[in-house]
Amino acid sequence: MITYLQKLISHSPSNLLSYADFIEAALYHPEFGYYMKEKQKIGRQGDFITTSNISDVYGRLMAKWFSFVCKKNNLPPVFCELGAGNGRFAQAFLHYWIETIKTPIQYRIIETSPYHRKLQRELLESCPAVCQLESLTDLNGFEGMIFSNELFDALPVHVIEKENGELFEVMIGLKNEQLVEQKVPLINQEILTFLQENQLDLNENQRIEIPLAMGKVLHQISTVLTRGFVVTADYGYSREEWLDPGRARGSLRGFYQHKLVDNVLLHPGEMDITAHIHMDHLIQKGEHLNLQFVMKLGQDEFLLKAGILKELEDHYDANPFSDVSRRNRAIRSLLMPGGISSYFQIVIQQKGLEHISNKLFG
Repeated sequence: MITYLQKLISHSPSNLLSYADFIEAALYHPEFGYYMKEKQKIGRQGDFITTSNISDVYGRLMAKWFSFVCKKNNLPPVFCELGAGNGRFAQAFLHYWIETIKTPIQYRIIETSPYHRKLQRELLESCPAVCQLESLTDLNGFEGMIFSNELFDALPVHVIEKENGELFEVMIGLKNEQLVEQKVPLINQEILTFLQENQLDLNENQRIEIPLAMGKVLHQISTVLTRGFVVTADYGYSREEWLDPGRARGSLRGFYQHKLVDNVLLHPGEMDITAHIHMDHLIQKGEHLNLQFVMKLGQDEFLLKAGILKELEDHYDANPFSDVSRRNRAIRSLLMPGGISSYFQIVIQQKGLEHISNKLFG
């Protein structure tokens, strides 16, 4: 990967790459990209863990909630997961649906990684409802729910910084064949427009990530969605939170063997790279694209509204080593203060629906 990046930089204008181009290559290059490689990324043997891989509770509860939402809003039971990773969320979702709901369902997965598509096929081979697609553009005229869990935080971002009252874009260059940062005056009009539209006036010496790719994905979602909901689970900040002095150096980080790495230029192609998303931009951009904002909840609050405590009440077992007891512990870990759910937010948007405020939770 490093040789590829060196060639990419040496053949680029001014011998520099934007952070967005660097992240795109490091994560999504067909051969060298982190997400595209045949390498375990999620879980103990990987580099990070997600909510859906702590327990099957999350997927099962989402299936139960989706069934309720479909009935209340007269939606067809068609569920689309963007970036399904190793397929564990889909497995938990579909097992619950088959065991409990027992009605036909279509489950579509949009997955760009050949390695992850292979893992999903192996895990979900007994689920005929699953259809794998490589691109959102393959959906067309979609009715149902489009769901993503930690998708937007993995998209490429530009990086800018304010220094001596002037805005710079932080680029990637080479020094002694090593990847290094280099600042250039900010001239990218898309970034300048983003700052203006989101009313972001950086403080002196503040660094921040600019998610232009987020808008492109939202546009694709709006284009293919005819009627239904968009549910986004991710971590991020509001406009006011971004300007907090404690976040002056931005949020771009790497995860390598379950360790947080501040310098994302290390281990290209071998390390996950992530940035907190702009929650206000997700909502505002969605509104411009006819994705009407419905609500934003902390993930723990969402789980409570969706009935996770009912799962706890219905499953008690005195044996601490039983599957039921392990599931109960997982439920508590999802809800406890400072647990993984406290870092995530759920944003719900809709298109083509009316009077849905009282049709999301029982």
